[in-house]
Amino acid sequence: MATEIIAEAPGSGAGNLLIPKSRQTFAGMIAIVLTAIVAILIAREDETVAAIWVVGSMFGFTLQRSRFCFASAFRDLFLFGSGRNMKGILVGMAVATLGFAAIMRWLVPNPDFGGLPGEAHVLPVGLSVVVAGLMFGFGMVIAGGCVSGSLYRMAEGYVASWVAIAGVIIGLGVMTHTWNWWWTNIISHEPKIWFPSTGGMGYAGGVVLTMAGLGLVYLAVTWWETKNGIFSPHISRHVAPAMTFSERVREVIDPVFKRGWPIVVGGAVIGFLGVLLYLIHMPLGVTGELMRASIEGMGWIGLDAPIMEGLSTLGGCTGRAGESGLLTHTFAITVGLLPGALIAALLAGEFRVRLPARKIRYGQSLAGGVLMGYASGLALGCTVGAFFSAVPSLSLSGWVFGAALAGGAFAGTYVIKRIP
Repeated sequence: MATEIIAEAPGSGAGNLLIPKSRQTFAGMIAIVLTAIVAILIAREDETVAAIWVVGSMFGFTLQRSRFCFASAFRDLFLFGSGRNMKGILVGMAVATLGFAAIMRWLVPNPDFGGLPGEAHVLPVGLSVVVAGLMFGFGMVIAGGCVSGSLYRMAEGYVASWVAIAGVIIGLGVMTHTWNWWWTNIISHEPKIWFPSTGGMGYAGGVVLTMAGLGLVYLAVTWWETKNGIFSPHISRHVAPAMTFSERVREVIDPVFKRGWPIVVGGAVIGFLGVLLYLIHMPLGVTGELMRASIEGMGWIGLDAPIMEGLSTLGGCTGRAGESGLLTHTFAITVGLLPGALIAALLAGEFRVRLPARKIRYGQSLAGGVLMGYASGLALGCTVGAFFSAVPSLSLSGWVFGAALAGGAFAGTYVIKRIP
């Protein structure tokens, strides 16, 4: 169903301005009001959680408008030779790196003393990260979306994405029952390598190294596009005729609410939101609440999760799964994402219940989700927490996880090309 934000006909008065002409637009406006009311109610209990709820909704809105998804970014590189989505991710991490460095410099003025900035995603690096990255990269391509991508598509009406998230919750549950083996034999022996405290590098060295790395990857992606014949066509511009008042307002509103955002803009906005969220309390990450849901679900069926050794000392979004109560930080960012994505889909007229065209997609989504869930538990975060927020945290783990993601996504692309 088409969506109209402006109802005024050219040449008419401004009386009908902003009156919706579709049910989806009207529903989107109602969703905005309800989301704001929820934020106000949450603020009565905890203003910090309310602020995270608002940022989470903005995060979901941005994901939907820019079609921001890590699975498509890695998959498109290998399947089509296109680096468009990957470039948006790189820009977002560059924006977040500058903001994170300023925050971490305030939290830990002298990194040489051995302390790590609170809540930063400086995670253990070693075999566990490599295994998790390979598993997650393969799973997200098989499922057709990463965790954050599946969450915002849930709000658009994609049934396969609901199945994928169910698989993520199952995978996280399986992970809880194997975590202590990983902790005892692998993770407890893996170091946390934070660039500012490594070799006297300091914040300046850590930021320069990270920005240089992102720049080199950007150039590599551009070379890959050139090698595969991908190019950006030149679009000639013509002189537009004089516009009415309504048309001028539409010129501002439509690019935000109706048209798809350029992926680079979406990446930059998400990078900024990551910085804003870190200023409030913590970097972006969405699997903590899914881990809580997994543990709660196992309790419902009488399969209690074991005490996970060392988890509370490691950080990352999954490491926050021990928070109690409903109004937690993980709840606000993960569940808050959904109304934001729903608002964006409704205002753009893009909400529709979509069933997979082939039944095999249900199996793919579930299997890929289970792999992503297990991997995100092992890595202490998904592509958002263990990659997008870890690289700006100036942590080596983010780079290792990203490289392993590429390997897993390459294998996943090889497999999906052979699925009938």
